[in-house]
Amino acid sequence: PAPTKLQSMKEKTYEKARAFLSPYATKSFESKGRLREEPACPMRTDFQRDRDRIIYSKAFLRLKNKTQVFFAPDGDHYMSRLTHTLDVSQIARSVARCLSLNEDLAEAIALGHDLGHTPFGHVGERVLASLNPAGFRHSEQSLRVVDVLEKDGKGLNLTFEVRDGILNHTKKGHPATPEGEAVSLADRIAYINHDIEDAIRAGIITEDELPEESVRIFGRDTSARINTCVLDIYETSVGKPYVRMSEEKGKALEDLRTFMFERVYEHANTLIQESAERMLRALFAYFSERPEQLPVLYRETAQSDIPRAVCDYLSSMTDRYAINVFKKLFVPREGSV
Repeated sequence: PAPTKLQSMKEKTYEKARAFLSPYATKSFESKGRLREEPACPMRTDFQRDRDRIIYSKAFLRLKNKTQVFFAPDGDHYMSRLTHTLDVSQIARSVARCLSLNEDLAEAIALGHDLGHTPFGHVGERVLASLNPAGFRHSEQSLRVVDVLEKDGKGLNLTFEVRDGILNHTKKGHPATPEGEAVSLADRIAYINHDIEDAIRAGIITEDELPEESVRIFGRDTSARINTCVLDIYETSVGKPYVRMSEEKGKALEDLRTFMFERVYEHANTLIQESAERMLRALFAYFSERPEQLPVLYRETAQSDIPRAVCDYLSSMTDRYAINVFKKLFVPREGSV
């Protein structure tokens, strides 16, 4: 049968990929497929379809009310988990474009990479990791969200390449595709540079305190630092089967990351961090003792693994929702006696 107009549109996308993408790029028509077979979309490639599924997921919508670094900041211009995700997506697409990689795949991975992140930023992740006997890593939880928890327990049924990139986006991961490597670098570039901006705005550090060698290499403002990183990735990786930074720029970025952990991540808003930790510990204990009070979505898991089910629930919460649940359960209300 003759192809429909929609199928013709999709074939044009394939033709562009064959003509213009790097030989090392991941082609959507060569995907290793989904966990469950399903009819292909007549218009969108598999990676475009994955991107759309992530954008319309409930977990993605919740990112706007999840902390990046600063809890309930006094100001409208601090990064949230959603603005960080969009930032990573933009940087990853820039890297993919300049290296002639698959932008759709890079974008899908970037948009999904933090879907499983906890409320209260890395404090939340650390608390759940200490309470769950099996540990907790937000990259693994992000994969669990798209595989199991979304769509009322059906999952999003994403492609292997997107799922792999989500799981392996952290510094210790080993992505199977160059697009996944691009997202991993973009994540680091995004959070280090914009967290510096937020920390300076919050008065925790000053620009003059940044490591001198890193400033010399990257420049003083966020835009200059990000542009230098992307250009370095291009110069180091163009025509190569990998996506990397040069040794010099990579070390300078790692020095900035170390500085941020020492001066900001471990010390910002200490009192609020302690409050967030107490809340999550109390909520974990409460639902561990009363798994029947978990929402329906998590009760089946609770039948065999209560800590896992409680982590699923708590990590899905926004900061505001976690605070409200804590208040409802533990803060006496007027007339409640």
